[in-house]
Amino acid sequence: MVDLIYIDPPFNTGKLQSRRQLKTTRSESGDRIGFGDQSYTTEVVARRDYRDNFTDYRSFLEPRLLQAYRVLKPSGSLYFHIDFREAHYCKVLLDEIFGRENFLNEIIWAYDFGGRAKDRWPAKHDNIFFYAKDAQNYTFNREDIDRIPYMAPGLVGEEKAKKGKLPTDTWWHTIVGTNSKEKTGYPTQKPLGVLERIIRASSNPGDLVLDFFAGSGTTGAACLKLGRYFALVDNNPQAIEVMQKRFVNEDIKWTRDD
Repeated sequence: MVDLIYIDPPFNTGKLQSRRQLKTTRSESGDRIGFGDQSYTTEVVARRDYRDNFTDYRSFLEPRLLQAYRVLKPSGSLYFHIDFREAHYCKVLLDEIFGRENFLNEIIWAYDFGGRAKDRWPAKHDNIFFYAKDAQNYTFNREDIDRIPYMAPGLVGEEKAKKGKLPTDTWWHTIVGTNSKEKTGYPTQKPLGVLERIIRASSNPGDLVLDFFAGSGTTGAACLKLGRYFALVDNNPQAIEVMQKRFVNEDIKWTRDD
């Protein structure tokens, strides 16, 4: 039985999610211009992708969420990460499985990077649904959550301004940037800060955290940092490759079911 489940399933964008890893070398006949107007040649050394397209998205998710409910402890919680395309349908499905009375929050993760649509408001947020298996009995470590600065610190006094305030259900956090130290090269990688906040709030040291759409392994990286046990599952061989590289110096047991 697990104490906390975080999942970030495919969003059913209808696209091929892809990330290329490039190597650049100085060359007078290069294909791009870099710092100081120097010319560079680029070479694609790795490509990681998966097709994010489902004709029946509910049928894909439902059996997985039923198993998530089964393995979750009576005091456990689920965080379900999705975006605007399927959020409403997923919320109805989650209500059916976990019970509408056990729905606690819809968290909006807002960011401000990437392309901008010209024919509508640019989409710059994801939705994270927070459910308890039992809304009368679940973990929420209010005092262990990272604090954020007050927008007007002069109005709250020196002591409160120094401590900061608790986040609300709207989280402003940058994505994993191209030059970020966190970058693994896996498409749709989520930032460590978002997972750390979830794991701090809804689990305790020594608890077991499950992520069965593990992708780049950010859930595991956050658990290692915060002293939680974790189980990561993914059926994409490229995800397994990324995670093995990410955790190469950790004592982790790997299993594979082909």
